Amino acid sequence: MTIQFDDEKDKQRYADLLHKEEEDLVQLLSAKYGVEYVNLMATNINTDALRLINESEARAAKVAAFALIDKKIKIAARNPEDEAVRKIVQDLTTKDLQPELFITSTQSLERAWKAYKDLSFAYESRAGSLEISNEEISQIIDKAKDMATIISILNETTGAKKSYRVSRILETIIAGALAVDASDIHLEPEETYVRLRYRLDGVLQEVIQFDNETYALLLSRIKLISGMKLNLKKDSQDGRFSIRLSIGDVEVRVSVLPGAYNESIVMRLLNPKSIGVPLENLGIHPKLLEILIREMNRPDGMILTTGPTGSGKTTTLYAFLKRVHTPEVKIITIEDPIEYHLPGIVQTQVNDKGYNFLEGLRAAVRQDPDIIMVGEIRDGETASIAINSALTGHLVFSTLHTNDAGGTFPRLIDLGVNPSVIPSALRVAMAQRLVRKLCPFCRREDKPNEHESSEITATIAAIEDRTLVPENQTKLWRPVGCDRCNHTGYKGRIGIYEAILMNENIEKAVSMSASDREIWQAAKGQGLLTMKQDGVIKVLSGITSMEELERVISLTD
Repeated sequence: MTIQFDDEKDKQRYADLLHKEEEDLVQLLSAKYGVEYVNLMATNINTDALRLINESEARAAKVAAFALIDKKIKIAARNPEDEAVRKIVQDLTTKDLQPELFITSTQSLERAWKAYKDLSFAYESRAGSLEISNEEISQIIDKAKDMATIISILNETTGAKKSYRVSRILETIIAGALAVDASDIHLEPEETYVRLRYRLDGVLQEVIQFDNETYALLLSRIKLISGMKLNLKKDSQDGRFSIRLSIGDVEVRVSVLPGAYNESIVMRLLNPKSIGVPLENLGIHPKLLEILIREMNRPDGMILTTGPTGSGKTTTLYAFLKRVHTPEVKIITIEDPIEYHLPGIVQTQVNDKGYNFLEGLRAAVRQDPDIIMVGEIRDGETASIAINSALTGHLVFSTLHTNDAGGTFPRLIDLGVNPSVIPSALRVAMAQRLVRKLCPFCRREDKPNEHESSEITATIAAIEDRTLVPENQTKLWRPVGCDRCNHTGYKGRIGIYEAILMNENIEKAVSMSASDREIWQAAKGQGLLTMKQDGVIKVLSGITSMEELERVISLTD
């Protein structure tokens, strides 16, 4: 009779025996030390908990964090009495966490430590902050400035589901958007695929399409870090998180909307790099800029800027604040959210727990400010307090949602503001839009066609101050497209503006609750450009194109 030996099976039996003996020993030690035993071989490892202890520290101290519920974090240790374990527990306690110790075997720890390789390349803090710190991801932001490279990276990442975790896909999508200075990320599910689009210079551009299976995981991840309810699928939800980068924190506002095939997502990137534009670089015509600076040097009154969402109003307000900020004045802002942090200025952020623009403004006036910035006037009470603040020795900056500068006055009256106090408080009502700037590297000189020539001639003829009429009225420039502008023909945006100043004629019109058209009639003689006129001057200066101007505003009255 021949006896057969199977070395592999014998080795496995021996390993199993050693493991069982260790588990038995650990359970005995559990009773001795009064510390609960946990078998991580049969426990799901929570990666958000795992990441709270650095891998090298975890291996050195023979510990692993494996569960996180609210502020309670569960930690498995080979020796709970070890000094290194105590130090880790103490460090977590200082971070406002509540550690709970368990005893476990070495094999259990090895299984938990293997999960470190599955961790995302980002770090999500307890405050909803996503810190992109991995070198490879940072390179996307630093080097991939053209859309073709971004598309290649995104296709590789979304197509390799087995290689990349969903967190890595999310980070790559965000990093790609930041690399090309996109303002918004749109994720739109269709029946058989999901479309990813970036909004570049105000216009949506399709980037890639990927599968619904990946999107389902991505949707859950975005909801999780944005503070939304994962199980709520038939109602819209709003949330936010921030990304920590070397250029500063980028706030991300997230909107989820139920659709025909799945929930669609829009993420707005509030990049401090694009917000902090000096007043002189906004595109305001020198004549209007001089008037604005004069009014900002006054100790009281209100300057309102109006326009739809995405027209650059917040950027203009920040430029105002940077212009008037000196150590001698106190400035308080009420914002939703704080998009750009200004040193030396008290900035407060509204929330959904009762601290809104109204309550913020009420509190701000009790803080003895010289200048107040209200992110948006949304209701009658906020409008009334802002007007009263402007009447009682404060300089107030704010925004309204109206179509043009003339609509500011009827809008305030509609909100319930007494028409008799508006002229004493409001100094300037300004409206604005953003137009894309022609790429200076590929724009092409051309002559206006018959329609364009007619519009240009009529618009130039209506300019009251003839010193503002440009010399060139016979040529313009067209978009072409090159690598530097992602083949769009445009690179960056600039504002077109109009304003109405408070004077005797406007005061009379407001006292009679005049309409928009009547306000504009009363404003004749002020010699300021309308948005249409400002836009045509920028077209004739080669800054933007006629096609772009027609896309943003109506050229027919």
